[in-house]
Amino acid sequence: MDWQPIRKDPSSWRVTPNLLDYQKTYDNFSWDSVRHELAGLPDGRGLNIAHEAVDRHADGESGVKVALRWLGKDGQVRDFSYLDLKIQSNRFANVLKTLGVGKGERVFSLSSRIPELYFAVLGTLKNTSVFCPLFSAFGPEPIAQRLERGDARVLVTSERLYRKKVAKLRPSLPQLEYVLLTDSTEDQPDNVLSLSRLLAESSAGFTIPPTDPEDMALLHFTSGTTGKPKGAVHVHNAVLTHYLTGKYVLDLQPDDIFWCTADCGWVTGTSYGIIAPLTHGVTNLVDEADFEAERWCRTLEEQQINVWYTAPTAIRMLMRSGLKPREKYDLSSLRLVHSVGEPLNPEAVLWGVDALGLPIHDNWWQTETGGIMIANYAAMEIRPGSMGRPLPGVEAAIVHRVGKGNIEPETQTECEGELALRVGWPSMFRNYLHDEERYRNCFVGDWYITGDLAQRDSDGYFWFVGRADDIIKTSGHMVGPFEVESVLMEHPAVAEVGVIGKPEPMIGELVKAFVALNVGFSATEELRLELLGFARKKLGSAVAPKEIAFTENLPKTRSGKIMRRLLKARELGLPEGDTSTLEVTR
Repeated sequence: MDWQPIRKDPSSWRVTPNLLDYQKTYDNFSWDSVRHELAGLPDGRGLNIAHEAVDRHADGESGVKVALRWLGKDGQVRDFSYLDLKIQSNRFANVLKTLGVGKGERVFSLSSRIPELYFAVLGTLKNTSVFCPLFSAFGPEPIAQRLERGDARVLVTSERLYRKKVAKLRPSLPQLEYVLLTDSTEDQPDNVLSLSRLLAESSAGFTIPPTDPEDMALLHFTSGTTGKPKGAVHVHNAVLTHYLTGKYVLDLQPDDIFWCTADCGWVTGTSYGIIAPLTHGVTNLVDEADFEAERWCRTLEEQQINVWYTAPTAIRMLMRSGLKPREKYDLSSLRLVHSVGEPLNPEAVLWGVDALGLPIHDNWWQTETGGIMIANYAAMEIRPGSMGRPLPGVEAAIVHRVGKGNIEPETQTECEGELALRVGWPSMFRNYLHDEERYRNCFVGDWYITGDLAQRDSDGYFWFVGRADDIIKTSGHMVGPFEVESVLMEHPAVAEVGVIGKPEPMIGELVKAFVALNVGFSATEELRLELLGFARKKLGSAVAPKEIAFTENLPKTRSGKIMRRLLKARELGLPEGDTSTLEVTR
């Protein structure tokens, strides 16, 4: 925590941030006040995410405003107004109704970022069915696991993905009744239907049925360290968190153009690639293409992006590319840059200042929390490496285990321990589908135990230490991998790092680092010794790695998180557990 804070100069603000006085807002906050900022369904019929994201804008002055700007990977650009989104999502809701798909039944997607995917998400929510996204790069086995565990009745996908990954699974998935193909004009056997035909034949009018805020809306799968993936259940009331974080964390303003690079196959791509920006009535950019440094920077310039939400992996790839974006591109429209997915190293936060002209705002949340819980805000100073401070309406604490099955929140301001959240925020997951016991084990009394270890400083900023099961116990010291990784990232040769504890009889565990190098550096013994010395000087001999191994690529999830547990399993020859979300290295 020895990095200098990045302080904000109010005179440089282009617009006044939505959250100016953090402490006053936090102390006087109520979720009821947020509920009153949303419309609710007409005639008191409840609360529906799709109504808040689309219809309430479409029915007013914002109806003609661009809601979704889609960039095809072939250069095509398509704009959809809020009224367009209302009509297309209505048509999809009517498709489901015609097929007899009702409230609570699961609609899955396996698709790239194409417009039909967004129609499907919103139409499913309007129909009070449950939407569950899958990442299009999944292989057949993780797809089968999720379709089976999620009781999939409908799958929206392309003909290529269906033939390659799903068709052979159909006999083992009797509940999967319909497959809707986004790029086929004709129906095929086994209820494989043309979505374009169905949409064209469906009415543009649809009345959202009564929706209880606690009705199931979204199902997001997250991989476990062992066993099968877990299906986290979220309800329509989660839209309060989506809206509030869009306001206070993303600091969305009415005329903003917003770009979230996350794929809709992940919770970030749904919560912040669809719901949060649309609830604020901004223009939401969607790029079909995958990461390419020049394309992304060109997009920031040409589309005049104001608020950008991306991932640490993408930031590190930009750093590794050697590109200096603002020397080649006009990024003057860019007001805020946010990052999520895994902790952002201090070096990357400062890289943003130099390369983008803006610090990168890190934030913390999980699939289970449904939305951002701890963040760095537009009007507050950034402490590089910190997750920030809790969202108003969210009580975060450092807790310690006391006896069997009990915890005690830490009363000291500066402390370290397990990060916990007091239950009650609207987007908290309501269950793991078909796994009540696993769900109950996440809670102790009124606290959700996140599984992360963190520090809290004297000003209430939280700092990520590591997953509880990643902590390294060496010579009586407790070492967080993130601390070691962040220091090694300061060396100009280092692009990415993964750190594990390796059993060693004399000291318990030794710290071992796996290092991927930047372009222009070679994996030599001289460099290995240089890095060992660099880390020892920065961290001290007790904490610094004792071993360093060079690697071309670190194992990551497809959403970009470095899989330390997989590094450890491979190092020790242990079972690898659930690898369904593992990125395929080409």
